[in-house]
Amino acid sequence: MIVIEFNDDAVSAALSRLSAGLSDLTDPMNDIGAALVRSTRDRIAAGVTPEGVPFAPRSQATLDHYAATGRTPKGGPLVMEDDLRTHIYHEYGPDYALVGSNAVQAAVMQFGARQGEFGAHIGRDKLGRDHFHHIPWGDIPARPFLGLSDQDRSDVTAELAEWLEESLRGGA
Repeated sequence: MIVIEFNDDAVSAALSRLSAGLSDLTDPMNDIGAALVRSTRDRIAAGVTPEGVPFAPRSQATLDHYAATGRTPKGGPLVMEDDLRTHIYHEYGPDYALVGSNAVQAAVMQFGARQGEFGAHIGRDKLGRDHFHHIPWGDIPARPFLGLSDQDRSDVTAELAEWLEESLRGGA
């Protein structure tokens, strides 16, 4: 067997920095998570899924309910009071970035729900009469807002490539 050794301080230092950096990707994971929060919020405002498909529009029953209760949506199907958009967050660590929402309606919007899937509620009208209401009161179509778009995939790849280059140069 023939062994060729190549010793170069600069190459060894760069490989050491890269090796050390690969054991803790906290910084790029934070940047990736923040970028995915921005893109998710932008998609909600634009009314599209990660694949670019428009969200199902509000049903006439929903529009009638809003009119009867004096509520006016601020935007598309996932923007009533802007709660969902403002509750998108990210967590990160040495080997992960997580994007999610802690808004009450997030899971229902992501996956949809059938009328009455979560039980019922008895309320009273202005005359004191009981009224039975399904929860939710109508079918809600899935409007997936969480996920990776093609642009997100490109952005994540570019962020990691930039981080690796900085790490090799000694800047990370």
